[in-house]
Amino acid sequence: MNSIFFLTITTSAKYIGAGLATIGVVGAGAGIGIVFSGLLISISRNPSKESKLMQLALLGFALTEAMGLLALMMAFLILSGSQT
Repeated sequence: MNSIFFLTITTSAKYIGAGLATIGVVGAGAGIGIVFSGLLISISRNPSKESKLMQLALLGFALTEAMGLLALMMAFLILSGSQT
């Protein structure tokens, strides 16, 4: 099945799949914004807890960013698949 039609369809499907996989990066960006907006609101309400709130916000940032990186990695894995 190495016809030109088959190769064209599989190549275009890879590009579409990789584009859809990068949607997770948008969610990670929105999640990071929500984490830090919550941090600002929390610090403005209770400034004495700033150090603990900052630790929790950085943990939330790291977990949210990890999901975005996993989505990006999945897109690269889709693109690097074999052509057969």
